[in-house]
Amino acid sequence: SDTWSIHHTSSIPTTRQHRQSPRSSRPSTSPYGPPAAHSHPLALAGCRIDLLPAAKLLSSGALLCAKALIASPAPTRSAAAAAAAVGTTSQPSISLCLPAASLSLAMADAPNTNDELYPIAVLIDELKHDDVLLRLNAIHRLSTIALALGAERTREELIPFLDESVEDEDEVLVALSEELGSFIEYVGGSQWGHVLLSPLENLAAIEEPVVRDKAVESLNKICGSLSSQQVEEYFIPLTIRLSKADWFTSKVSGCGLFTTPYKKVSPPVQEQLRQQFGLLVHDETPMVRRQAATNLAKFVKEMPAAIVIDEMIPLFQHLVQDDQDSVRLLTVEILISIAEVVPKEQQSSHGVLLTSLRNLIEDKSWRVRYVIADRFEKVRLDNAKLPWPGANVALQIAKAVDEEVVSRDLVPAFVKLLKDNEAEVRTAIAGQIPGFCALVDRTTLLNDIMGSIEDLVSDTSQHVRAALGTQISGLAPILGKQEYAPPASNFVVAPEADSFCRRTIDHLLPMFLQMLKDEFPEVRLHIISKLELVNQVIGIDLLSQSLLPAIVQLAEDKQWRVRLAIIEYIPLLASQLGVKFFDEKLSDLCMGWLGDTVFSIREAATHNLKKLTEVFGVEWASSQIIPKVMGMGSHPNYLYRMTTCFAISTLATVVSMDVIAKSILPMLDKMVDDDIPNIRFNVAKTYSVLINALRRLPDEGGTLYSLEKDGAEITPSPRGNELIQQRIMPNLSKLQKDDDVDVRYFATTAAVEATGSATGGEPMSTSP
Repeated sequence: SDTWSIHHTSSIPTTRQHRQSPRSSRPSTSPYGPPAAHSHPLALAGCRIDLLPAAKLLSSGALLCAKALIASPAPTRSAAAAAAAVGTTSQPSISLCLPAASLSLAMADAPNTNDELYPIAVLIDELKHDDVLLRLNAIHRLSTIALALGAERTREELIPFLDESVEDEDEVLVALSEELGSFIEYVGGSQWGHVLLSPLENLAAIEEPVVRDKAVESLNKICGSLSSQQVEEYFIPLTIRLSKADWFTSKVSGCGLFTTPYKKVSPPVQEQLRQQFGLLVHDETPMVRRQAATNLAKFVKEMPAAIVIDEMIPLFQHLVQDDQDSVRLLTVEILISIAEVVPKEQQSSHGVLLTSLRNLIEDKSWRVRYVIADRFEKVRLDNAKLPWPGANVALQIAKAVDEEVVSRDLVPAFVKLLKDNEAEVRTAIAGQIPGFCALVDRTTLLNDIMGSIEDLVSDTSQHVRAALGTQISGLAPILGKQEYAPPASNFVVAPEADSFCRRTIDHLLPMFLQMLKDEFPEVRLHIISKLELVNQVIGIDLLSQSLLPAIVQLAEDKQWRVRLAIIEYIPLLASQLGVKFFDEKLSDLCMGWLGDTVFSIREAATHNLKKLTEVFGVEWASSQIIPKVMGMGSHPNYLYRMTTCFAISTLATVVSMDVIAKSILPMLDKMVDDDIPNIRFNVAKTYSVLINALRRLPDEGGTLYSLEKDGAEITPSPRGNELIQQRIMPNLSKLQKDDDVDVRYFATTAAVEATGSATGGEPMSTSP
């Protein structure tokens, strides 16, 4: 029978095999407060209550156990008192097993017992369960257990229990680390937040990186809530202990605990932190140095410029000369951070920064050069200084240094990276072209940089060409019309006169045309997606003469993704080319996509027609689009007839009631009798869309799209209901009697939407 066991114990045995964490042993005296009076935190004095698996517990037994555990007034309760809570007496070192029936009787006599404690008992049981999923579930609901125990017992019992539970599966430990980071409110507020540091310190020493990272994140989160006194008394010693540990895992975690507490402590403690961090930078283990380099970039931002110059730059210089490229590549972020902290007027006297920059650019490892190339982008420029609408990138390093350094050091470095031997480096630097070129004068751009950029158009690596395709359009406004040049007071150079547009045509247009013919689809896709910027500078006439033939050719490309990209660009291009040009050159192209062999193209083509109608108006659609779409409804290929249904459903919000009555409904009257069941049930689905539109449409010739766009109040016309009852419902009734079950289903669904109840035919549930 099910039993409860009460054991006298001085140590906590485990039924699972755990990994041994390679962390240093903890001191016998806890730095977070006096040791607990009992060896097991959830025990009652010298006793431990072994909870059986939740699936085997009788409700009464679990309830009594929960009462014995949760209702216990203090952790120093005696073994006899604990045994009395379950209706018996006990002697130390003696194990008593009581039948569940006896527990039920005892519980029946117990006062103030209620079923609310049962879930808590189950959760506590699951914390020790062999099933990892149950343990994980219990960890995610630690807050429930803590609320039941109360703040005091959570601090004195639950937290020490969790402190001893760090030998578990990684996913459980990650969840525990995350939960503890938000546990301050359950231990009594920020004044008791330091009690959470002990289990997190153990978790920060675990071998698995994902566990350590989450523990460090939670430690920093808790540190933000602690007072300065708590930080100095509890958090700083923790950081020092981890940083001085024998095993590298603790040191790696320690590297991430310097930035958050730095400004909360006194200057002497700050100096101690800087000295200890310096030891980590010089650590013999590359893993520790890597983490130190990663965190140094954040650490220097917490210090005044004088300390950065005197103490942090030497650490940076040491890392730049590291023999591991995995360490050196992390110093790029440190360089940027130092350059941002140290005033520009002081940088000229610190040649070590520029020397280090040159060394990184010329590093023998392509990985280091890749990172320096990839960081040629700054976070954001002020909108008033943008060289073209929407631009928000420029050189991150160049932002941090002065103009002299940009022209003297960074321009040659930029050109050198454009010509790098490694394709990965060229790919990275190609992504920074518009941002960097916006910071140099046009003479330098044309004479020193454009030649290298033009060489990338024919680069042997398709990835380099693709990266160039995403960014080259950004050069058009820089070289282009005067209105896109910024004021001289806010930028490096003043705008020049009317030759800008010619420069764009001479330098960029040949590059565009060549890349539009590139054999790699991604290159063409990227060029097409950014043509708007070029169009604003080159003009419609030249665009139609030079770019349009290439676009038409790509519209028939064998790669369907290329065709899809052109479809998405057509509405914007059409708005710039005008109605006449579109009808002559692109109209047939757009209609041809409706019969494409790829469904995604046909679907995109229908949405394209809707966008074109929004651009050119319903009158244009009535004369140019609707007749062609309705003509496809009689096509011998069923795919064309299917596309007609899709197109009608898509166009419903951008056409007027007259178009629906005179053009769309007559075609659907014919398609109701189509031989293909798929066509018939799509007709029923189309009717459903039209019903919703007709119920809302006014009778003044407007469309739902135009009225909603203008914010006008829509007054439905009675004519819409007349069309529904006279033109649509008879066909739906006919489809409800169809031989095909799917046709009947969609017809019934549409009829229910029209009338609120089925109008005959086979009764069928329309709920999912």
